[in-house]
Amino acid sequence: MATDQRPPGDEVASVAGRGREQGPYDESLHVPLRWWALATMFLASLLLAFLVAMPVAAAVLITSVVAALNVLVFWSFGSARIVVTDGMLQAGRAHIPVALLANAEPLGQEDTRRVAGVDADARAYLVLRPYIPRSVRVRVVDPADPTPYWLLSTRHPDRLAAAVNAAVAAARDSR
Repeated sequence: MATDQRPPGDEVASVAGRGREQGPYDESLHVPLRWWALATMFLASLLLAFLVAMPVAAAVLITSVVAALNVLVFWSFGSARIVVTDGMLQAGRAHIPVALLANAEPLGQEDTRRVAGVDADARAYLVLRPYIPRSVRVRVVDPADPTPYWLLSTRHPDRLAAAVNAAVAAARDSR
């Protein structure tokens, strides 16, 4: 039986850092504050409308359920992360080795709209958020993968493209 010889207190640091690796690039696509403000105003309006039409307990209960669902949806929608680290690109739940990628291209708002719309390829992997108008398109060069590219919403398209391109170059150099 092997024993773990870590110093006391080291367990806390390893647990706190688990799942939150810091690499060359790490971005969380959280929902913006203005969405939360709009949802709060909507919930206040909903509560007032229900208070006029039904007993207080029912109005508060229904509004609380709608508020809980709203928080769950916003948290789920905003929990997507884009991470470039250890030779991998992770976007949402998917990940791919950077050795299977080529030229990451930062896209502005109009280019993102075009690539996600009229010029879209149905086989592409998309991590798009309507509140983030810019993106990065990363070409997939794996012959076994039918996905032609990944289109990823990002608040920092130049930094993400640079991180992916640097990781791709490092992966090619290590071969």
